[in-house]
Amino acid sequence: MTTPTHPPHGALQAQGLRVDSYNLALVRADGDGFVGDLASQTAFRALLDEARSHQRTAKDPFGKTPTADVGKRAIDMVLVGGDADAAHLVHMAVEAHAQRLVEVTRCFLAQPEWQDVEAIVLGGGFPESHFGALAIRRADRLLRNARVKVRLRILDRDPDKAALLGWSSLLPEPVRRHDAFLAVDIGGTNIRCGLVEHRLEKAGEGQKARVLEHMQWRHADDAPARGEAIARLAGMLNGLNAQARTLGVDLAPFIGIAVPGKIEPDGKISQGAQNLPGDWEMPFDLPAALGAHLDRIGRRAPQVLLHNDAVVQGLSQRHAMRKHKRWGIFTIGTGLGNASYSRV
Repeated sequence: MTTPTHPPHGALQAQGLRVDSYNLALVRADGDGFVGDLASQTAFRALLDEARSHQRTAKDPFGKTPTADVGKRAIDMVLVGGDADAAHLVHMAVEAHAQRLVEVTRCFLAQPEWQDVEAIVLGGGFPESHFGALAIRRADRLLRNARVKVRLRILDRDPDKAALLGWSSLLPEPVRRHDAFLAVDIGGTNIRCGLVEHRLEKAGEGQKARVLEHMQWRHADDAPARGEAIARLAGMLNGLNAQARTLGVDLAPFIGIAVPGKIEPDGKISQGAQNLPGDWEMPFDLPAALGAHLDRIGRRAPQVLLHNDAVVQGLSQRHAMRKHKRWGIFTIGTGLGNASYSRV
């Protein structure tokens, strides 16, 4: 039997931490979709749309713009700078979403994989807005009032970089001998790539890691086929590889990719990748398909390792969870990603 030379994709151990679960797909009691979708960013917009349609007490502050097309900044401006009638609409959606988030939290805490979780980090794009952060603070207060022993905490990293930085906790030992590595965050709207300096010699839990250079492509605007998306991603990574050479950065022949869904040990995605451009689920082999387009790093073909995006984003916050034996993460975006952890 051949001994593996590198950790499997979707590894469940990470330097003193165990990943107890991720991508937990809880079906709603009525069978109509998943529990997590009740508190997604998409759900918030549906709640705001409902308020605009049926609860207005004055002129609609967003005019004739469909709710799906209203930007986060526009919603924030109405919340913090609009008149009382306009702000009332956003507050109604915030309160309804907070109650949904409480319901989702209770459902997850009832699962064996989430038993005794003491704190939940909220990541994704939702908490970076004023209305998103307010909904989370309101949900935390509702949980306190109900004497539910879990606290909600907003990610203290830039959510656009967290799923890049979190790879510092998952690096194979040979990669740690280099100063930097390449990381990718593939979501339903954007693909982000970064040249990451792990600085584990300064902080063993990766809290001092930093993104030296990054690129972003909003693929949702272009609706690419899967092959086009892979080629574009490879081009971004090859560009960062070239930048590392120009900067004189000691770059490891390694690329960590955070993606939605369940990751099998062979690197295939078995479920949960429905929001990506094209069909990315098994038997599609993302590491092999991407590897065919990648330049060598130094003299070696780079190792490509996959993990779930919520897991990686949560690992970027492990330093702030030191006092908790068990903790979890919800990433609120198009859907709701999730993961739970235990210190070992």
